[in-house]
Amino acid sequence: MADWDIRPATTADMEPLAEIRAAAMRADLERLGRYDEHRVRQRFRDAFDPAHTWVIEVGGEFAGCVALRPAEDAHWIEHFYLDQRHQGVGVGAGVLSALLARCDAEGTLVRLDVLQGSPARRLYERHGFRVESEDAVDVFMVRECREG
Repeated sequence: MADWDIRPATTADMEPLAEIRAAAMRADLERLGRYDEHRVRQRFRDAFDPAHTWVIEVGGEFAGCVALRPAEDAHWIEHFYLDQRHQGVGVGAGVLSALLARCDAEGTLVRLDVLQGSPARRLYERHGFRVESEDAVDVFMVRECREG
C-alpha cells in the first residue's frame, strides 16, 4: 500500500480538489449521460466545507480528498476522490478504514452515496456498507457502527 496521510483542508485547496473531482467522476458521469465540464466543478465548490474535509497526500504529494460531515443521525462520507494515479493501490481503502474506525469509536452510523455503476461501490461493500435505497443515478448506502 502507498504511503498516505491526511491533513485538514483549507480554502486554498478548493480549486485543485475540484479538478480531481472532475477527473475522478468523468467516466461515471459520461456513462450516465450527466457529465458537464462546468457543473462537475461547481457542485464541488458549492458544497466544499473545509471544516469537515481532509486532503489526502501520498508520499507528501496532493492526491485527493474526503469529507466526513456530521448529521443528526449519522456521519456522511462525501467528496471522496483520488487522483487516478493513486487509485487501486490501497490508498482509498486505508483512508476509508481510518474514517470508519473513528466513527466506530464514536458509535456513529455512516452514510454515503455513490453513482450507479461506479467501481467505488465495491470498496464500500467490502467495508460493510449495504444499499439502503437507490434511483437511476445514485445508490445510497449505510454502515452500522461496529464495536471494538
